[in-house]
Amino acid sequence: MTTVNAVSREQWLEARQQLLAQEKQLTRRQDEIAAARRQLPWVNVEKDYVFEADNGDVTLADLFGERSQLIVYHFMFGPEWEAGCVSCSFWADNFNGIGSHLDSRDIAFVAISRAPMEKLTPFKQRMGWDFNWVSSFSNSFNADFDVSFGSDHKPEDPVFYNFTENTFYPMDEAHGTSVFAKADDGEIYHTYSTYGRGLDVTNAAYSYIDLTPKGRDEPAEGNPMSWVRHHDNY
Repeated sequence: MTTVNAVSREQWLEARQQLLAQEKQLTRRQDEIAAARRQLPWVNVEKDYVFEADNGDVTLADLFGERSQLIVYHFMFGPEWEAGCVSCSFWADNFNGIGSHLDSRDIAFVAISRAPMEKLTPFKQRMGWDFNWVSSFSNSFNADFDVSFGSDHKPEDPVFYNFTENTFYPMDEAHGTSVFAKADDGEIYHTYSTYGRGLDVTNAAYSYIDLTPKGRDEPAEGNPMSWVRHHDNY
């Protein structure tokens, strides 16, 4: 940090109040967008997905437990990978402890990856995480929700990601979050998905970093998240 813009407390307060007005505008706009999100139409999930869990196979319906809403974090961990994605792990460090709060709002939470449980479980233990995490290795769930492009994917292969065609995507896996709802008759519906920067709001660490003078201070070129490590590897 090389530049210091030091002012009196009175001048700072005036500038802060001006910024507060902008922040309140943003908050109101976010509330409007959240309301619009809740009004999105739903799409029936017609496939009977079966996932591998620590205690055997589970269906998509099973992942809801007693809840009528389900949030899925699409965690990048391909079958051939030896560890989970560093960026996804950065997000997952925010997940511990939220389960009971989500439960109280009729929401179940799970992370889903293509890697088999024999890889997911030890990595989860290494990271000290307690959230539910299952494998979609034996089904097309990740591909159907546009976050897996096949182990033979090449960067120049076109993919559909973040609701648009991409002519270049360097990874065979992508991250995202999808939301599902279970109707009274047991039918399951896909209600929402978000990808890329749309996930920023779910990362508390980024939110705190954004409050500081340096902000994210990430590289202007190349991968902006090249600074991120697994939390036991800094």
